[in-house]
Amino acid sequence: MRSGTFKSELQLADGREQVSGFHMAGELMGLDSLAQGRHASGATALEDAEVCAIPYSQLAELSSGSPELQAVVARLMSREIVRDHSLMMLLGSMNAEERLAVFLLNMSQRMKARGWSPSEFHLRMTRAEIGSYLGLKLETVSRTFSSFAQQGLLEVDKRHIRILDLEGLAGLVEVRMH
Repeated sequence: MRSGTFKSELQLADGREQVSGFHMAGELMGLDSLAQGRHASGATALEDAEVCAIPYSQLAELSSGSPELQAVVARLMSREIVRDHSLMMLLGSMNAEERLAVFLLNMSQRMKARGWSPSEFHLRMTRAEIGSYLGLKLETVSRTFSSFAQQGLLEVDKRHIRILDLEGLAGLVEVRMH
């Protein structure tokens, strides 16, 4: 992705959508097609966005002649695997407060990696999309945001987030995501 934010989602058997990830500029999307030759998930832009489509066959051909490019591709793929493993841990072992704290800490780290403010940012996704991703009800996400604000951890103005106490937010989580 060159710019913008996307959500990826899986279509469930009953017709509902399950958000499986949020992607930002500089990240890869579409790796789920490598195993079976087709995408298991769809992607929707959450804002104006620009992508650079690279067929995997061309990427493999280019990287076969460049150890440096092979290393970059491997590192990017590994990052996606780590993110997926982190989500499994998140959904399997954390309560609502911990899940939302980890989500916000992850967003903060991703913003910082792009040279943007790690403590003040605009969420491009809705509370319902965050809930779908975290395995939480919309009401639980909203209530937890309000709780974090009451605890003085952050300020929330619709989708605009200002983290006031990064250490306090991180203190809510026993397992750190990287």
